[in-house]
Amino acid sequence: MLTKAPHLFDDATRVTAGDSCWQGKTSPDYWAFVGPFGGCTAATILRALMEHPQRSGDPLSMTVNFCAPVAEGAFDLDVRLVKANRSSQHWCVEMAQGGGEVATLATAVFAERRPSWSHQQATFPGAVPFEQARAFPNTPMTWTHQYDFRFVEGEPSFYGSPASPPLDAYSKQWIGDRAPRKIDMLSLMSISDAFFGRIFLARRELVPFGTVSITTYFHTASDELAAEDITHVLAAADARIFHRSYGDQHGELWSPSGRLLATTTQIAYFKA
Repeated sequence: MLTKAPHLFDDATRVTAGDSCWQGKTSPDYWAFVGPFGGCTAATILRALMEHPQRSGDPLSMTVNFCAPVAEGAFDLDVRLVKANRSSQHWCVEMAQGGGEVATLATAVFAERRPSWSHQQATFPGAVPFEQARAFPNTPMTWTHQYDFRFVEGEPSFYGSPASPPLDAYSKQWIGDRAPRKIDMLSLMSISDAFFGRIFLARRELVPFGTVSITTYFHTASDELAAEDITHVLAAADARIFHRSYGDQHGELWSPSGRLLATTTQIAYFKA
């Protein structure tokens, strides 16, 4: 049963409209080690775009660059429509705090998704049903308390001996809000950053880590996603390389029916 509005996620990503500068504030319920969970920050920016009166169409892609640490408290969003044509819009959003320098820079493309030929070449990875998968315990980071993680493959173990040689960085898991919430574009954006750092799996230990840049591509429209009527997605992620303080990640978000909803890539800093 879905919780009554407002959901904690909606509270955490709430923004107040302005002419060009919108306002929001960080949430202690979506906190990582040294700042807000990047997925929540990205979803907050996306919410400002989706609620903007000039917005047309659905998000097609969004890139978020985390330029500097985001401090606890209020922030401003400078939202600009850079270019628009008959079928697409290109947006830029800068997040700043206290009138200071930019902490987060995002670009997004919105598009009118019209009926067309369709073919899904990617294969649904498959998994035991969400209800049959074991729930993953909470970590010290409060943002993880807001999601129900159910690993099918690659469940991380953070507190054992470091792996030598490194382990596989692949994981497959169900992810949904702890208090069930219908999956929409905002939750897809947030969940696309909800994979644990690949280096945690490869090394089997927690090390200093942070996302530098994430790009998420949406392969569904809002009305299609609403018709799915789902509260969790199957999320698969892997890495190709860790080298000189940076590592990549690529992931997929699937509906339980086997439809590819979003793909994501990111580059992350680590210290190990």
